Amino acid sequence: GSHLSHPDTLDRLKEAIRRKRPGLLRRGVVFQHDNATPHSANLTQQWLQRYGWEILSHPAHSPDLAPSDFHLFGPLKRHLGGMAFDTEDDLISELRNWFDNLDVDFFRVGINSLLSR
Repeated sequence: GSHLSHPDTLDRLKEAIRRKRPGLLRRGVVFQHDNATPHSANLTQQWLQRYGWEILSHPAHSPDLAPSDFHLFGPLKRHLGGMAFDTEDDLISELRNWFDNLDVDFFRVGINSLLSR
């Protein structure tokens, strides 16, 4: 299957910013991400340096910024583990299938666990 690298994603983001907020690229972009492997990869770091984007870091899996990291992405990552997709549409279809089959209790437990953090 095809693989979309983080720099490819950043290229798409940069193009969207250029179209929707043209002056922002000239004034400078402050970009926030954690130190997850795709974000800290050499190609990503080179991309960010080439375009002069300032990095505003935060700890990986920070609950104040991404509560979904604690209950949603772990099970989703385990579900998708080892799968390969030929197209983006195949991936989207699998994601929709996974979400459609989640029980309401899955979300209830996740939301309630945030209260104890």
